[in-house]
Amino acid sequence: MASNLDPHRRIELPLLQVGRGNHKSCRWGCGDACSKEPPNRSGNETYAAVVERALSRRSFLAAGGVGALVLGAAASPAEASEYPPVGPYRPNPTGRRLAFTPIEPNNVDDVVLAEGYDDRILIAWGDPIRPGAPEFDFDAQSPADQARQFGYNNDYLAFFPLPWWSANSFIGLLWANHEYTNPELMFRNYDEDNPTRDQVDIQIQAHGGSIVLIQRGKRGGPFRHRPLSRYNRRITGTTPMRLDGPAAGDDLLKTSRDPSGRRVRGMLNNCAGGVTPWGTVLTGEENFHQYFANLDAVTDERVRAWHERYVLPEGESDRKWERYHDRFDLAKEPNEPFRFGWVVEIDPYDPDFTPRKHTALGRVKHEGATTTLTRDKRVAVYTGDDERFEYFYKFVTKGRYRWWDRKHNLGLLEKGTLYVAKLSDDGTGKWIPLRHGRGPLTAANGFASQAEVQINTRGAGDLVGATKMDRPEDIQRNPVNGRIYVNLTNNTARTAPDPGNPRVPNPFGHVLELREDGDDPGATSFRWRIFLLCGDPADPDTYFAGYPKELVSPIGSPDNMTFDNEGNIWLATDGTQPTGGNNGLFACPTKGSERGHVQLFATVPVGAETCGPLLTRDNRSLFIAVQHPGEGGTVEEPTSHWPDGGDSLPRPAVTSIWRSAEGDPTIGQ
Repeated sequence: MASNLDPHRRIELPLLQVGRGNHKSCRWGCGDACSKEPPNRSGNETYAAVVERALSRRSFLAAGGVGALVLGAAASPAEASEYPPVGPYRPNPTGRRLAFTPIEPNNVDDVVLAEGYDDRILIAWGDPIRPGAPEFDFDAQSPADQARQFGYNNDYLAFFPLPWWSANSFIGLLWANHEYTNPELMFRNYDEDNPTRDQVDIQIQAHGGSIVLIQRGKRGGPFRHRPLSRYNRRITGTTPMRLDGPAAGDDLLKTSRDPSGRRVRGMLNNCAGGVTPWGTVLTGEENFHQYFANLDAVTDERVRAWHERYVLPEGESDRKWERYHDRFDLAKEPNEPFRFGWVVEIDPYDPDFTPRKHTALGRVKHEGATTTLTRDKRVAVYTGDDERFEYFYKFVTKGRYRWWDRKHNLGLLEKGTLYVAKLSDDGTGKWIPLRHGRGPLTAANGFASQAEVQINTRGAGDLVGATKMDRPEDIQRNPVNGRIYVNLTNNTARTAPDPGNPRVPNPFGHVLELREDGDDPGATSFRWRIFLLCGDPADPDTYFAGYPKELVSPIGSPDNMTFDNEGNIWLATDGTQPTGGNNGLFACPTKGSERGHVQLFATVPVGAETCGPLLTRDNRSLFIAVQHPGEGGTVEEPTSHWPDGGDSLPRPAVTSIWRSAEGDPTIGQ
């Protein structure tokens, strides 16, 4: 149950240790990438360099203070007006401001909500969702049971109304990604040097995703899940899947178990995703590198170099799955990692649907795969590559969307053009196509085919001169103003300050705003500007779209996002907070006099990351996926007891939030 704090009461917090993260969070979440040298050694410009040169060129440096610099780069009032949405859904904004009192940062071991809101646990790790699944018992786990129970570390969430073509917000299917596992929080006396076969197999089954039927009353209130619906399904690390698109069948995707290069078992480290206009979910495999071992045994120089670009470990893995499963051992299966790092499409309405890994969308550490329609009805998909100094991308289909032909639409993501972003110092940018035979993407430079461009997407981005960014995470198109927002979570490897990110290192991140030419997602050029420079509002190096900084909530490490029907952005955080408090969910208008007014709506328990977030179509229900509560502790020494309280052990869970106060039931209004 949520806690509602007095919004005017200051909670005492520990001193912030800038740049220092939770080792176990880094270890299991991203393979401890933040402690290693960033893999991008290309000579491409960083985003910081672009911003610095842009501001210098415009003679803004004399203005003093980052806020003044970014204000100077802002669009004119006419340019800041609303733009018509492009896509199948057209919200009708009323222009109302957010109407909740922001809460204070805190270290409470609970979900804390703004006054007038309440929550209920919808579903948690281990809850049964398939016939024959037992009730969760921490001390009686098995791989077979986990394959029929809700998985671990719920991340991205999506809601699919029933029936599929409707706008129903009362009953539907919930999709949840299960990104990674924390074995020290899953098993008693876990020995990280000697995990058992059962412990490994339980973790493999706890990865992937879940589909669960959920329902609420027509008058509002919390959602509840139905544990025995025919729609309920688990996708795991062993679920059969197929590869399609340009790289399917390529020699680099062939293994001893799959000589066709077209079939693969499971998906791993699925972080954020998106929903297609035809009602399927796209889920992105992110930090897949950490599951593999023994790169030092690979003798093929090109294969080894491409694996190094994705930071695969030289020796044994931290998880040590290779001890029981040959496919994770590069000494035995050097091509297996090429079969991960893709965007996967799943039809939640069809329990027998075989998931598809779309190689046309490129192979990176995907954070998000959000969709919209171009003016000529093609489908655009945006994704980030979540690592320091990596790139962000857009894919545009060759075929056009047909609202009446779902079978046709299910093949759209197999063909199209993948683009990578390059920013210029005059505030413009280009989407550079990654096409074999165009520019440097030739056999002479190590790319013999389009398949190889898709497999080594990072290397292709290096060659075409893409702009290196500060951990591109979620990327979404605002359905009201038509602009693209890019969350850049942080970059602790930054060694020199610049006007766009003056902190060294940069633990707080920022949000970029793009306006594609003609407000058309099919355009190949855009204008860019900074929307938020996150951190403590008292820091002169922060910026909140020009809004008075003394009125905003401190925010750090923006990760996932969503938009409500007014076009307000809702930002979930994962990482260092300026106050040292728990991660949270923040709402912020993107237009009008309230633009940039960041307000803290909710915080999550100790050690947890704020994931999701998800609003139903009517904006009357909000879901937050609380990931890895208690991370940093162990079963023997827990740091959180959420969600069950008392002396219980922590469990990742999804919470259903509604407005409990009288008045407008719309979230945030």
